[in-house]
Amino acid sequence: MSPARTPRYTVPGLGVDEGRRIIDLLTLRLHALNDLALTLKHIHWNVVGPHFIAVHEMLDPQTAAVRDMADAAAERISALGGEPNGTPGALVKERTWDDYSVGRADAIAHLGALDLVYTGIIEDHRAAVEKAGELDPVTEDLLIEHLRGLEQFQWFVRAHLESSSGALSTAGADTEEAAAEAASPKRAASGSAPAKKTALPAPAKRTAKKTAKKAVKKTTASRRTTR
Repeated sequence: MSPARTPRYTVPGLGVDEGRRIIDLLTLRLHALNDLALTLKHIHWNVVGPHFIAVHEMLDPQTAAVRDMADAAAERISALGGEPNGTPGALVKERTWDDYSVGRADAIAHLGALDLVYTGIIEDHRAAVEKAGELDPVTEDLLIEHLRGLEQFQWFVRAHLESSSGALSTAGADTEEAAAEAASPKRAASGSAPAKKTALPAPAKRTAKKTAKKAVKKTTASRRTTR
């Protein structure tokens, strides 16, 4: 991402160069939050399966909250003397991550992938908190407030992926597709080849034939007796 222009003014107590550095920091956070809001809606529209309604309805409040976070980040950029850019073109040009990769899928598979999305944005937000803390405690506080919500939302997601022993089904997955498959065994099974019929060993075949012959003889005798 190219650095923002140095603002003509910024908030009292900060120099304009410090203001520009915070604007740069917040601009990438703004892109990440806008992207997350779109991703949450994409998942909301594309979940299927028995957990559909639970996940479908869980994601709407998260989307609304993330949009509010993006709004707060953009307004802070403006307060610092910057120019927030929320256009899709700017997001795609300046982001450092790829599009969400899962389409229509089982709800739990989506949550597996979404867990990785939340991990990425939370890690980046935490790194931004550290940098902001060196320059601007107000921006630091804003990002910490974002983290409180983001980490709670990830907890909601992980509750669907956690076993009673506390293990996550997605542990070790490093891509959205891998996490989706780990979270939903049905998804992995749907792409596998049909199971082959297991051939009986030779002795078992012979036994089966003998049993069948005896059954035929017995049935024939029974019919003769009935007549």
